[in-house]
Amino acid sequence: MTNNKYQINGQFPIANVNKIDIQERAIIFAIRTARFTDKLPPRRSTFEYGKQLIRASASIGANLQEADGALSRKDFLHKLGIARKEAKETNYWLILIKETALLISPELICELNWLLNESRELKLILSKIIINTRTNA
Repeated sequence: MTNNKYQINGQFPIANVNKIDIQERAIIFAIRTARFTDKLPPRRSTFEYGKQLIRASASIGANLQEADGALSRKDFLHKLGIARKEAKETNYWLILIKETALLISPELICELNWLLNESRELKLILSKIIINTRTNA
């Protein structure tokens, strides 16, 4: 495992995640999601759900990047709305994996629970940003 800006001693930050800005948090979330799916048991359901999960989780950060370069408040809100929808979709795929994947190790269950919590938190943060942006218009 290579050391990069999103890792501390080869590990992703867990306790300090609330102190990271939303864009970096989305990147860490997408990376952890991809690595999680790589460790799932090789079954048809986990493969298919995993593909959808990777797409949705990566789309959160991609839409945040687009929102950062928005040309108008309306465009900004639109991109944030898409990011929030992707966070909700990510949560959906995580729940399906949790309910259908067999023989998951305790380590993977712990990671799955972290991902579920983080997807909910990202959705709540994005909702709050959207509300605040609309209120301050």
